[in-house]
Amino acid sequence: MKIAVVGTGYVGLVTGTCFAETGNQVVCVDIDAKKVEKMKNGIIPIYEPGLDVLFNRNTAEGRLKFTTDLAEGIKDAKVIFLALPTPPGEDGSADLKYILKVANDLGPILDQYVVVIDKSTVPVGTAEKVHAAIAKNASTDLFDVVSNPEFLREGVAVEDFMKPDRVVIGTSSEKAKGVMTKLYAPLVRQGNPVIFMDERSAEMTKYAANAFLATKITFMNEIANLCEKVGANVDDIRRGIGTDSRIGKRFLFAGIGYGGSCFPKDVQALEKTSKDSGYDFQILKAVMTVNEDQKTRLIPHIKAHFGGDLKGKVFGMWGLAFKPYTDDIREAPALYNIEELLAEGAIIKAFDPEAMENVKGVIGDTITYTKGPYEAIKDVDALLIMTEWPQFRTPEFEIMEVLLKNKVIFDGRNLYELDQMKELGYTYYSIGRDTVK
Repeated sequence: MKIAVVGTGYVGLVTGTCFAETGNQVVCVDIDAKKVEKMKNGIIPIYEPGLDVLFNRNTAEGRLKFTTDLAEGIKDAKVIFLALPTPPGEDGSADLKYILKVANDLGPILDQYVVVIDKSTVPVGTAEKVHAAIAKNASTDLFDVVSNPEFLREGVAVEDFMKPDRVVIGTSSEKAKGVMTKLYAPLVRQGNPVIFMDERSAEMTKYAANAFLATKITFMNEIANLCEKVGANVDDIRRGIGTDSRIGKRFLFAGIGYGGSCFPKDVQALEKTSKDSGYDFQILKAVMTVNEDQKTRLIPHIKAHFGGDLKGKVFGMWGLAFKPYTDDIREAPALYNIEELLAEGAIIKAFDPEAMENVKGVIGDTITYTKGPYEAIKDVDALLIMTEWPQFRTPEFEIMEVLLKNKVIFDGRNLYELDQMKELGYTYYSIGRDTVK
């Protein structure tokens, strides 16, 4: 099947590459000429584990191509994926200008039936807006608009795409349903469900899923904060409730809040949709408030430990991305902590396996970027852990002991056991657990 994918961010590039891997002819379209030229030359613009293997194989075999020309990209396509940004506006609503711009551009150049698929996370009613925009310049016999939300986790997006828990498809067209069934057949051979519903329900499903997961994370962070007050251990509580099948084990790890491209903006957008519909979604407002505070949860502990004066204090920081296995720094807690610490006059040396260039592009040289984790902690007053990269889980504590000026760790991801830290003689602050001194 000939497929066009408009937009080559995390979702678009993974979508295009994975569909090429299942034998389709895919053309990815992007207005960024430099980005397209890099991809034509085999340079992947994002970091996503496993994507490079599929990307290189399918470009070499001619199934995955790139262009800046929309008309060229959609020529003879049976389906067109819209995988475009939907950034939050000032009022919290999802900005649809990129999607609607492409929808307007599609109308005059459609010459045969095609299924136009909203892959981006979009508010309820977007499929209707896209349909109306295309229909201004094209017969409604030439297209159907389908909602097909993505459920990809950055860091494991390729696996999520190739082995989906489920595929959600919103359409009221039997013709479009037939095309979508054929398209996804290779990915659901093991019986993974393809769930058909109306377009509005599919759009709401994505927001509901992300809002629920964000709520689950935030609830555990609230429990962790209470644990610190009453002397309980959040890790024990996580194990105690996670074995309840009604709750499940995932998304119960306490830490310094969620970030990334999805949870923050999707929770915000759903709350805005609720407000516009005359419904007061109180849980979501609480989730946003708590998560905002949680990101800098360690700052009061840091200030207290150093007597309230951080001027001239040097901190090593491990992790800058919002989560491991990605270079995505959108809404990353590390950035919030950097901002607060710099405002207090502190100095920061940071290391992240993938995200340093992206951070440098945002905050420049206001901090020092190091070549490795141990260089980041040489002669520092304390280590701050912001991202749970695997290599930070089992460091060489003997080396750290020599490098650190003080054996002090502020761990925003609860990587180490309290008994271990006590035995090694560290002062250790974490989330929802006793402080080791």
